Amino acid sequence: MENKNDDIIKTLNNLIEVNYDRAKGYQTAADGTEDSDLKSLFNKYSSQSLSFKTELDSLVRARGGKPQESSSASGAVYRAWMNTKAALTGKNRKGVLSSCEFGEDVAKKTYADTKEDAMSYPADVLSVINRQYEEILKAHDHIKNMRDTVEEHHHH
Repeated sequence: MENKNDDIIKTLNNLIEVNYDRAKGYQTAADGTEDSDLKSLFNKYSSQSLSFKTELDSLVRARGGKPQESSSASGAVYRAWMNTKAALTGKNRKGVLSSCEFGEDVAKKTYADTKEDAMSYPADVLSVINRQYEEILKAHDHIKNMRDTVEEHHHH
């Protein structure tokens, strides 16, 4: 029974890490963009991830675990979001959205993999993972659509 619990804690901490990176990535993107529509969207997704993280934290604590307290720094998600910084310096709307989408891809994949592992987890854990996954899918598709509809303005 015990190692099942450890397993759940590890899984949840992995998702906490993803949300740390995602929140930080969107925060970076929000701070760096001059497009007000992107700024408010990125802020929204950043706080979405912070609330996901809080939710996951309490599930970890409920199982006697210690929630992850920092971003992965080495993780693929973190690297994906750091590309956003580069795109921002170029003030390239499509580039920023592309790297956000790349970040969302990694987040989405992590959640999808987790969902597979979590089939046998208790209902409370499962429902949180599933609900957050749905939200991240929505965010991903929204970002992707925005990226695909960016008009190329060459006269800027």
